[in-house]
Amino acid sequence: MRLYVDSNYVSPYALTAFVSLVEKELAFDVEPLDLAKHANENPHYARASLTRRVPTLIHEDFALSESSAIAEYLDEAFPGGTRLYPGGPRERARARQVQAWVRSDLMPIREERPTFVVFCGTKRPPLSAAARAAADKLTTAALAWLDGSRGYLCGSWSIADVDLAMMLQRLVAHGDPVPAPLAEYAHRQWRRPSVARWIAQRRPPIVDY
Repeated sequence: MRLYVDSNYVSPYALTAFVSLVEKELAFDVEPLDLAKHANENPHYARASLTRRVPTLIHEDFALSESSAIAEYLDEAFPGGTRLYPGGPRERARARQVQAWVRSDLMPIREERPTFVVFCGTKRPPLSAAARAAADKLTTAALAWLDGSRGYLCGSWSIADVDLAMMLQRLVAHGDPVPAPLAEYAHRQWRRPSVARWIAQRRPPIVDY
């Protein structure tokens, strides 16, 4: 298997795909692409990944992009290793809901706290009013989902915990106010060995923008 990721190793979606492969205990190679130089537009890559996005997983003659699709494919095609999604229909639906939400909403947080602040320690100005409102929506929902859930979204670990922790880390890593239980939840996910492997990747010098 080959996983194409961004060469800066800061994509939250590449993180999800990488962690999924590690949790499933699958052998794979990582192929970094310099997106700043539009390596994803290279004809060779465009033939492999018709969407020209990262991450893209190549498994034999099958190419798949979009991190949640990659995680679901790995969970269904390879029953060994850690289960990425819960077994129950309601719990599985919750995991997919959270994944879809953090990818499609909370734009002010994503704009004002890009993943450079998480993985490269860059700093940005204080949150705007719109970002503070988005942060309140995020923390309110996360606290409700995690209440009584034994510290995980669905009662036990799932790949959706990594996605939610990634969104929270945009605030936590920058030093923005986050309720203590959510900060601890985010830190606990970051200590998970599969996530720690991604964090430990060597990154080229970043020129923040």
